[in-house]
Amino acid sequence: MRRQTTFRSSGRCSQFARLGLLVAAISTIGVGAARAQASSSATGPWQTYGTENGEWRSYAGDIAGTKYSPLDQIDADNFSQLEIAWEWTSVDALISRSAPGGGEWWAPLDTIVESLVEETPNLYRDSQPPNLSRLQATPLMVDGVLYFNTPLSQGVAVDATTGQTLWVFNPKTYEEGTPSMSSPWTQRGVAYWTDGEEDERIFWGTGNGYLVCVDAKTGRPCPDFGPDGGGQVDAMVGIPRVERDARDYLNAMLYSINSPPIVVRDMVIHGSQIADRRITKEAPPGWVRAWNARTGEHAWDFHTVPNSADEFGVDTWGNDSWRYSGNANVWSMLAGDNELGYVYLPTGTTTNDYYGADRPGDNLFSESIIAVDVETGQRVWHFQAVHHGLWDYDFPTHPNLVDLVVDGRPIKALTQVSKQAFLYAFDRVTGDPIWPIEERPVPQETNMPDEVPSLTQPFPTRPAPFDYQGVTIDDLVDFTPELRQMAVEVVQNYQIGPIFTPPGRPIEGGTQGTLMRPPDFGAAGWAGAAVDPETGMLYVPSRNIAVAIPLYQPDGALGATMRYTHGAPEAIRLQQRGGYQARMPQGLPLLKPPYSRITAIDMNTGDHAWMVPLGNGDRIRNHPRLRGLDLPPLGDGTIAGPVLTKTLYISSVPTAGSDGGPGLVAWDKDTGEIRGAVDLPAGTIGTPMTYSVDGRQYIAVTIGGGPRLVAFALPE
Repeated sequence: MRRQTTFRSSGRCSQFARLGLLVAAISTIGVGAARAQASSSATGPWQTYGTENGEWRSYAGDIAGTKYSPLDQIDADNFSQLEIAWEWTSVDALISRSAPGGGEWWAPLDTIVESLVEETPNLYRDSQPPNLSRLQATPLMVDGVLYFNTPLSQGVAVDATTGQTLWVFNPKTYEEGTPSMSSPWTQRGVAYWTDGEEDERIFWGTGNGYLVCVDAKTGRPCPDFGPDGGGQVDAMVGIPRVERDARDYLNAMLYSINSPPIVVRDMVIHGSQIADRRITKEAPPGWVRAWNARTGEHAWDFHTVPNSADEFGVDTWGNDSWRYSGNANVWSMLAGDNELGYVYLPTGTTTNDYYGADRPGDNLFSESIIAVDVETGQRVWHFQAVHHGLWDYDFPTHPNLVDLVVDGRPIKALTQVSKQAFLYAFDRVTGDPIWPIEERPVPQETNMPDEVPSLTQPFPTRPAPFDYQGVTIDDLVDFTPELRQMAVEVVQNYQIGPIFTPPGRPIEGGTQGTLMRPPDFGAAGWAGAAVDPETGMLYVPSRNIAVAIPLYQPDGALGATMRYTHGAPEAIRLQQRGGYQARMPQGLPLLKPPYSRITAIDMNTGDHAWMVPLGNGDRIRNHPRLRGLDLPPLGDGTIAGPVLTKTLYISSVPTAGSDGGPGLVAWDKDTGEIRGAVDLPAGTIGTPMTYSVDGRQYIAVTIGGGPRLVAFALPE
């Protein structure tokens, strides 16, 4: 029987009942029943996919999403002695296509793309042909081999000690067209599965919406995976409002898989990439899909948007808007618990990101965390972090699972950082909040026609937000009285207010929209947080930026069925006239610093342990109008993914190199003090990871200038 800790319906009258109440927006099935169901449907022990023996078997080190390794050969005393052990340059620069008469034609990427366009002139979206630069993948390391994928969806295996390429599998996704917006030609990693004996497999999703399975040793497609022995399943099949040959108004595919799958028990589970920039209220739903790791048989879908009138949550979609609405996808990464048999889904905003008149109600399961039984696909519990989302505050990264002791009570916890700078903490078995989460009234005023914002939104009472929220006059830069006055004049053109102030459209002679802080791309981003399972300390990088989302009426001649959408018409966007940050003259900062930071939070108590600016901010402090001021460290305004070791928090900073260029930096986990830095050949693209082979510890990360994968180690 379902147990609901707080009743919530879709009617507006029900929102008054939420005022000041402990929320959860959580529903659970009976916990004892859930455990029995999981244990009766599957048996262990299960293979672990973590950092044992110096390996890195999952995207975040382990399926719990910790980004932690207990390795300690590289420490505070020797970090600055690191040197590049090897470099690997992307195989996307030289690709192939099958020749009509047989054989395989290899040539530089641009040459192959040119030949494809000659045959199919409208193959790609304008300005979005295949692009090799977004090498965002974090490698796995298993038994001395690194596994990852490239922006063109090629799977790669590399010797972890030399960088030598061992195999490449090319599914040739670039022959089909531009992947789904808004992040085409982007891949973040792969997943590993083994039966614990001889069968070892690598899985990844592709830009054209397939799930690929290859033999980890050889790269050969798994002959027993999928319907035709090709080692692939078409993940588009069965998703409503998706057709393989269909394209959106920007000439991009409707469905892609950009982020790595996760393996929990013997299931391979993945989310999807579905375009955010829409001009239609109709869109594919971002269902989460699971497949049998051995056979490729489809196991289940979790409906993040309901698919029938009797599904749970359908009453949160007014006017039957579930029938056409889409998105609410997991575009980022997942986390899982083998023992419980649960996978945790952090979902995104439903269609449209900033205008909800076509989808009245709270819109479950958008912007939610959902615990799902991995064997059955059934919901165990859920929490909705944003009701009727209007800010694109989707969850940008996977949860971090950690075992805590809170007030003397052991808790198997789930922690989730968010774009809005809240950190949500739950018992991952039951879904109960560790500390109260309150429904509080939020601003209602908006000039968007027929928009009905939610009266309340959930606010965690603990931990405190890890970055600034909302915009007031007092938040504006005050390095000098003149700068403060300039900032006041800038924001006079915008509506300002606390977090969850509804967005507004620009009015000629009036306001030019609503300043939103954190921005739609988040205080925290897909780089995520890291947690130390030995101490319960969580570390999150974040940025401090305010934006105003441009909203406009799309052209019905293009097939538009919604009155407003975000961005700008394509012709304006291509002319780079669609910017949306509120800017000061001469590139000066609008807000008080720090512009990026690292925050350490003790999840056993919910207390912030320390905060340090992320970068010195020299590009800001050296501005001619600021150069003479005695300013503290300001933060560089950018964030990058972390990795934790026994003693260090490690990440990149774009200005930490000895020459002011990019550097890899180590901070003391206990104090936030910088303990070392080394120069990077170029800025990082992905999140770093660490591993050990033959007694030597390495730190690997993808960087630009190729792009490349580089591995650092201490001198031999």
